[in-house]
Amino acid sequence: MKARRYIFLIVVILSTIIFVVIFKKQDNKISENEYVTEKINFEIEETVKEYPKEEVLESYKGYDVCAKIEIPSISIEANILSEFSDKALKVSCTKFWGVEPNQEGNFCVAGHNYKKMFYGLKKLKIGDTFFITDNEVGKVEYEIFSIDKVVPENIECLDAVTIGKKEVTLITCTSDSKYRIIVKAREKI
Repeated sequence: MKARRYIFLIVVILSTIIFVVIFKKQDNKISENEYVTEKINFEIEETVKEYPKEEVLESYKGYDVCAKIEIPSISIEANILSEFSDKALKVSCTKFWGVEPNQEGNFCVAGHNYKKMFYGLKKLKIGDTFFITDNEVGKVEYEIFSIDKVVPENIECLDAVTIGKKEVTLITCTSDSKYRIIVKAREKI
């Protein structure tokens, strides 16, 4: 009878030791995971992308300028005016809708189908790149992922789910003004 009690006592003690060892290992894994998470967060903060800086005009022909656009493949370089109006559109392309230039979200730019504005948009191809430069972030390169022709009443291009991404939508009319050419691009990583 005493032998059974000793065996029982030994089994209880060994079970307790095993339980404590397993629990302690699990606790160490949590600490290691917390360390890895902190390290990843630190590395993410450390890798904030720096963009080349170029000065952009603050005003052009009496209008405030929010950015500059350069599309090398079709030889376009133009100021983007902060104000959208018929008068402003006769001067240069304008911010039409959305976030500020080079911010996360959809920055929409409208321009007439003139030679010094968005005349050449119809020649662009998916994969082409262009630059938006502002005085806050700097010069950001965008890559075209979508080109569409829509009726003027279609405003779907203004809505975009761009969580955590910088997106630009360029809008102009066709030569006969029956359609709108919509060029969408995201920051080139």
